[in-house]
Parts: sequence; structure tokens; C-alpha cells
Amino acid sequence: MKGTIGFFGVGNMGGALARAAARSIDPASLVLADRDTARAEALAAELGGRAASNREIAETCDMLFLGVKPQVIGALLEELKPILAARTTPFTLVSMAAGVQIAKVRALAGADYPVIRIMPNTPVSVGQGMILYDHTGNVTGEALALFQTALAQAGRLDPLPEHLIDAGCAVTGCGPAFVDLFLEALADGGVLCGLPRDKALTYAAQMVLGSAALALESGRHPGALKDAVCSPGGSTIVGVQTLEQRAFRSAVIDAVVAACEKTKALG
Repeated sequence: MKGTIGFFGVGNMGGALARAAARSIDPASLVLADRDTARAEALAAELGGRAASNREIAETCDMLFLGVKPQVIGALLEELKPILAARTTPFTLVSMAAGVQIAKVRALAGADYPVIRIMPNTPVSVGQGMILYDHTGNVTGEALALFQTALAQAGRLDPLPEHLIDAGCAVTGCGPAFVDLFLEALADGGVLCGLPRDKALTYAAQMVLGSAALALESGRHPGALKDAVCSPGGSTIVGVQTLEQRAFRSAVIDAVVAACEKTKALG
């Protein structure tokens, strides 16, 4: 699938997506820009793409990834607005700004341009991400195919109606931090029981990875998978009881709801 892809911002998320794209398509088709010019140049050299200015990307690339935070997207699009208006060739905007709806992206850009709104998460950096997306009706089949091909090595892509993306973000976008807290706590527990720190962390991470893979590949409900581990009168059910006494599930639910509300407020 041919097409040039430009990234405005190659920080943690933008850089991770650019790396994923370099594994899926010709890296020479990637053009990178960042407020930190040296960072864009270093990543371009690493991937085999090239660094350029915001103007050059806005003038020439077929797909424009807006890899900036919601607080910055307005300033970026204000800068790009006259450049985009002067274009005579088609292009598609891809926004990953949490909480910022497609209608606002278009308003800030100054026209009803084709827009794909995505919500990626940090595991895209190791090809195990979850990317939610929706798009406007004027995104062409060719542009959508380029988008899907470019991010194929980032992880799973799943179309989701825009009104649900903020809720999805609270699970997939914020969730890695919740899981990291859980991993750290599991490892701390292992250390308290006598395990060396490095082994406790490895065991916890592999266990979470395997449990997630089992849930996805088996299609079984998490409750059924939990029951399969809880032998009558055994160690696991005592641990589950302790988590329930500490309102573990309720705390996680509350965290997701709070994160969803904050995401909506960002827009």
C-alpha cells in the first residue's frame, strides 16, 4: 500500500506508532517532525525515514498523524490551517488526542477534511497495542487501507463508534498504568514472601501476559477462568477473598469511570 505518512510529534506515542509503521510499510515513506528537531532526526535515522518541518509534511504527505496531546492540538492545527487549505492533493488527518472529537479536529483544521480518530496505548511499542478508531465518511477506502496497513504491526485495531471511544480509552489507554500498578504490587508481594526482586517482576509480568492471552484465545469469561484456578479450600480462593475484602474490583471499576470522565473533560 503506497502513500507517504507524516508524523507531527514523535514522543512516546507518536514515536511508537512511527516505529510500528516502519515495520509494516517502506520506512522511506515516513516523514517525521517534532518540536525537538534532534529527536525527529534521530528517529528518522533509526527507521530509515526522514525528518522535515511541519510545513513540508502538511504540504506533501498523504496521511498526517497528529501525535500531540489534547492541550497542544489546537495550536498545531492553527499553524497547519493555511497550509492545508492551499493543498490541491488529497490527504487524511489522523488524530490521537484523547477526548478531542472529530468535529473539533475539523473545526480547528478549518474544513471538513477526512479524519481518522484513534486511541492507541503504550503496548504498541512492542507490537501488542490496542488501537480503537473511527473515521469520517469521506475517508477513502485507499486511505483506510493505508492506515490499517501502516499500523498492522502495532497490535490489534478495532473500529468503534466515536461516542464510545472515550470509554474505550479509559480501559485501553489508561489501563496499562492500572496493570503496571498491579504488576508492581504482585512483585512486592513476591518479594515479601522471599522472592528476589528481578524474579518476582518477571514472574508477575509473564503471568499477566499469559493470563491475557488465555482470555483472548480461549474466549472464556474471566470469571470462569478465575474459577478454574480456585480449588476448594485452596490458596487462590483465600487470595481472592482478600482482594474482595479490600474492594479490589470496585476500585478498578471506579478507576475506569474516573478516567473516562477525565478523558471527556479533556475535549
